[in-house]
Amino acid sequence: MSDEVTTTAATAAPPAFLRLNEGTNALRAGLGILLLVAVVALLAPWLAPGDPSALGPAADRLLPPSAAHPLGTDMLGRDALARLVHGSRVSLLAGWLSALVAIVLGTGVGLVAGTGPRWLDRLLMTFTDACLSFPRIFLILLLVSLTRPSLTLTMLVIGLTGWMGVARLVRAETLSLREREYVAAARGLGLSPWRVGTRHVLPSLWPTVIVATALRVGSAILTESFLSFLGLGAQEPTVSWGAMIQSGRPVLLEAWWLTAFPGLALALTVVGCNLLGDGLRGRLDPRRMKAARHE
Repeated sequence: MSDEVTTTAATAAPPAFLRLNEGTNALRAGLGILLLVAVVALLAPWLAPGDPSALGPAADRLLPPSAAHPLGTDMLGRDALARLVHGSRVSLLAGWLSALVAIVLGTGVGLVAGTGPRWLDRLLMTFTDACLSFPRIFLILLLVSLTRPSLTLTMLVIGLTGWMGVARLVRAETLSLREREYVAAARGLGLSPWRVGTRHVLPSLWPTVIVATALRVGSAILTESFLSFLGLGAQEPTVSWGAMIQSGRPVLLEAWWLTAFPGLALALTVVGCNLLGDGLRGRLDPRRMKAARHE
């Protein structure tokens, strides 16, 4: 009976080196997708010269995809491809800067909570749990609606409402790392919690922080597009994928390309971020690397 159970378990769980190869493939696919989007964003002024918000001729309104306009035109005669290319800049900028704000704030809170005294840990985690008790999307909508919508405000709000999960993740990893021998030795030498955290704990947190950043970029891009779809994100003349989807919604049945192509670009970018995060998790996990070398 035990042999059957062992055989079944061995069959169900693939070897570690196969899981490592899967992580490598995900990493390459995610990097490839994001590099493509990044190159398009960087070369936007040369790939689509001119103002993407400039009105086109009346005869060019709602033209389907063709040789002259590969992705068609919108209700104002503007080329959809040019707007899509320039919109990639907004999505990447909003995603990375929002994620950066959340990561920096969450890492700081989690590190202080994990290395500081117990009362400070309880205080910070109570505040973190209180922030998590509010539905994030309603909190974002409330903060954004209090003032005039702008891309800068949107990025800041997304970052300030996304640090809580990072803080809990970093704190849990910090509590594990502080029990290591080299950290205990640093504390035994009389180093302050700040020096112990920044010089001995933080370097070991980088794999966790990098993976969390990659995964949160996709979520931030989706959130920014959602707010732009509602008219609370980037405002004209700034081009946003979410705003493009919103502008094509009234004519969805007769001009499907106005929503389909921005939606595909958005989905592809988010998938790339998730694949990059999964691939980095597999490559930066020392336990998986060690298991792969031993098999």
